[in-house]
Amino acid sequence: MRITLLNPPHTAIGSRIPREHLPPLGHLMIGGPLIDAGHQVTLLNADMAPLSDAEILAALRSQEPEAVLIGHSGSTSAHPTALRLATLIRSVCPAAHIIYGGVYPSYHWQETLAETPAIDIIVRGEGEVTAPRLIAALSAGEDLTRIPGLAFRKDGRPFATPPAPMLRDLDSTRIGWELIDFTKHSYWGGKRAVVLQFSRGCPHLCTYCGQRGFWTQWRHRDPVRFAAEIARLHRDHGVELINLADENPTSSRRAWKAFLEALIAEDVKVTIIGSTRADDIVRDADILHLYKRAGCLRFLLGLEGTDEATLQTVRKGGSRAKDRQAIQLLRQHGMIGLCTFAVGFEEETDADYWRLLRHLLAYDPDQVMSIYATPHRWTAFFTASANRRVLTEDLRFWDYKHQVLETPKVPAWRVFLWVKLIEAALQLRPKALWRVYGQRDPDLRHAMRWYTAMGRRVWLYEWRDYLTRRTKPGKTAAQLLGATQLPENALTRAAS
Repeated sequence: MRITLLNPPHTAIGSRIPREHLPPLGHLMIGGPLIDAGHQVTLLNADMAPLSDAEILAALRSQEPEAVLIGHSGSTSAHPTALRLATLIRSVCPAAHIIYGGVYPSYHWQETLAETPAIDIIVRGEGEVTAPRLIAALSAGEDLTRIPGLAFRKDGRPFATPPAPMLRDLDSTRIGWELIDFTKHSYWGGKRAVVLQFSRGCPHLCTYCGQRGFWTQWRHRDPVRFAAEIARLHRDHGVELINLADENPTSSRRAWKAFLEALIAEDVKVTIIGSTRADDIVRDADILHLYKRAGCLRFLLGLEGTDEATLQTVRKGGSRAKDRQAIQLLRQHGMIGLCTFAVGFEEETDADYWRLLRHLLAYDPDQVMSIYATPHRWTAFFTASANRRVLTEDLRFWDYKHQVLETPKVPAWRVFLWVKLIEAALQLRPKALWRVYGQRDPDLRHAMRWYTAMGRRVWLYEWRDYLTRRTKPGKTAAQLLGATQLPENALTRAAS
């Protein structure tokens, strides 16, 4: 079957500001198994330029796909664009199967199928096994009700099959690297780059996160095989930077240490950036030299609150002492700590933001990034926030960089001012400026200056965006999105 994998253009700040683009890993993970099953697969990455609607439709006309698979890693904020494109695609590819996948449609399959007739099928959950089975069934005209992990219309109404089994062996399917031109993908200021996953899921229970519900269980790839793949990408395709998409790649000290040692043994010069928990950095204090030797340069550490009460409320499981210690340990070993801080929790006051600034100054992070608490329906945070009013109903702005929920004790304009003040105060300190412009290590100097330039553009863009786009509280989160779907049962909901 002729298949086009479509990565829609994304309106989020993270897609438009960097002027660099990483390849869409999710599409490549689906593409590899489809190619191996004998299908003719093409990747249409409309997020690159980005492509206009007319350019996307022209490309599809020329490809004449029998199936169009739509998805985006920014699942919620890309959802409106995906729906709009599906309707347009139906007009130029009337006979094609239009298939939609990702986190948001996996949970909102009923609404999506009811509201968008152009979408035929939704793949719910992991797609590496489900997608090839689906395409084989469509080719043979077989009954789709026998395939787990799907949603479609049955007798005119949305219907879902049982959830697909979890993919236990992450090395059992391959990534379709042949679908991309490596020379067109860069990050980190011109470095040839790709996204990879060492693991999936997270063993922790943070209330705002859907990792545990969607992936169901933390799993990791074979450490030696994963290191060998990175080495091959470097030697064969000149890849210089690996951006780990994992939420928590270091969950298993044993597996992570085995990976670091295997990558060191490969003897390739690559840079690795990713996210992890401050607890794991503190736990691994005695092997952080292996992190550095393997090429690890920056880790994003989520500081979702700098007071212990907030950390307990969101069930983060961390502590302020470990957060600060992790930042210091990374710096001591020649690595960068990028600290995110989240605002938008219900009980916040002006005094809380002032305390947040003071705590962050005491933490002394190398880099900072702000995010806004966002009530995705499949998280426990949504349950707690269901009766809070939403500032914008346009899901394109649900990208963690726009205020979504009203903060009852502080008006939205003042929350925004506090966030901008905190960012400026942290980044304009003499100590912080010295780390950017007086840095002697060439890799750290490049990283710090690139991020500073990027942050400056984002900061100014957010000001312009805020001043030109007015918001006001409207519906509650529950009125907008419907009933809660807790992560433990969301994918197993049966259609009525």
